[in-house]
Amino acid sequence: MKIIQDWLIREGPDLLCIQETKVQDQDFPVDQMEEVGYHIVSRGQKAYNGVAIASNSPLEEVRRNLYKEDEQARFISAKFQGIPLINVYVPQGFGVGTEKFKYKLQWLKDLLAHIKGHYDSGQPLLLTGDFNVALEPVDVYDPEELRGQVGFHEDEQAILKEYFKWGLVDIFRKHHSDGSHFTFWDYRIPNGFKRNMGWRIDYILATPPLAQKSIRAWVDKEPRTYEKPSDHTFLVAEFEA
Repeated sequence: MKIIQDWLIREGPDLLCIQETKVQDQDFPVDQMEEVGYHIVSRGQKAYNGVAIASNSPLEEVRRNLYKEDEQARFISAKFQGIPLINVYVPQGFGVGTEKFKYKLQWLKDLLAHIKGHYDSGQPLLLTGDFNVALEPVDVYDPEELRGQVGFHEDEQAILKEYFKWGLVDIFRKHHSDGSHFTFWDYRIPNGFKRNMGWRIDYILATPPLAQKSIRAWVDKEPRTYEKPSDHTFLVAEFEA
């Protein structure tokens, strides 16, 4: 949490969307976030999953589940200064052909159905999260070797492309067309971060009215170099007021 707290102090964003918090709501370090001027809403569960949003002004209309009875803490939505916001932690999928992989595909479809049923692509909407899906060859360090594996599989990619067909814009790709911009480096690969053997699986997506106000987007890799970092790092976007 100190890495996040220090980053908030240094960068001062309006919003920070967090995934895989792995704590129940009553155990979330709210006090530490409030110390640096942020409000927190979260949906957590013990040792697994979990999503949260830190904001510099209170959030409204908070919803903490995708389904009516949702045991897995993967979804949270709210309004920030009148702008609808969704933060998600998409299932990893475990292995192609497994029940967990099928669940991942269905979850992505259900999220899209929720968006289509509750939002208008002609109005502002911000969708952020760890999607656990790399979309294009430039989004992984070795596309030929990784093709067809979980996280870089055509079935996942096909569903994600439907989000763009509906109207969402990949804010990072709006500003960067080249490769080697990654947000995740697997700890299991020796010196994977130093060798830049990464994946771009985290996204900031927006509908056109909001996307056209985006000024820039970047990956802040520095926190990944700190002691005991996350295997992900910060993906950042700046918008005109």
